Amino acid sequence: MCIFELYNYKRNNQNIEFMKTCSEKFIFESNKEWEPAGEGVTRQIMGYDGQVMLVKVKFTQGAQGYAHAHYHTQTTYVASGKFEFTVDGETRVVEAGDGIYIAPDVEHGCKCLEAGVLIDCFSPMRADFIGK
Repeated sequence: MCIFELYNYKRNNQNIEFMKTCSEKFIFESNKEWEPAGEGVTRQIMGYDGQVMLVKVKFTQGAQGYAHAHYHTQTTYVASGKFEFTVDGETRVVEAGDGIYIAPDVEHGCKCLEAGVLIDCFSPMRADFIGK
């Protein structure tokens, strides 16, 4: 659920108000629904504000994160399982404990070789993930 907080500050002796989009402070896996994110792929958004977003993504064996690109910087941590990742034309197999860095606008995708979970961090946040 998206929370909007009202912020106030003074600038040049003027009161400035703005809304800030952010998640709840604490997000518990047991209270968070898994959202569909493709065939054999589900996700939980685990925290965000306008600058950063943390997403847990669960894959069944054989599921794919189809090749795509976006303007966000992305880092991915392999929490469990084994995946074949292609980033900017380079393909590698990664498994639990490994990480991937994906620069903005670089095509990337993966195939799940053994069921597992990825932890994705995006900057700025993926606004397209909110409200889905």
